[in-house]
Amino acid sequence: VQLQASGGGLVQPGGSLRLSCEVVSQSIVDHYAIGWFRQAPGKEREGVAAIMVSDGKTYYSDSVKGRFTISRDRAKHTAYLQMNNLSSDDTAIYYCATGFLAGWQKYSPRYYNDFYWGQGTLVTVSS
Repeated sequence: VQLQASGGGLVQPGGSLRLSCEVVSQSIVDHYAIGWFRQAPGKEREGVAAIMVSDGKTYYSDSVKGRFTISRDRAKHTAYLQMNNLSSDDTAIYYCATGFLAGWQKYSPRYYNDFYWGQGTLVTVSS
């Protein structure tokens, strides 16, 4: 399973960015969610947002609710994360992943192998 991530970069506080993640594997994508985790320096990896490819059910962490919106293009096996009103607290490496939706809420390092991972992309929020 391959995941191709894009997006990220440097943005000023209050600005917006969009990430995308394509899952190159039709055999599993309908059973899984696609989404993002992030890891800031000195902090553990945390689930940010995810969406079920099949029915669009979503998960958002409390820290991004109301600011981030996840969507998907089922035909393209691709998810998009629109990030608005960014702050310095959102600075992190964002990792695209696919796995069971429940894993985003309960993630800890012992569950790492329950996901397929794409490359990380750096999001820096700074003036």
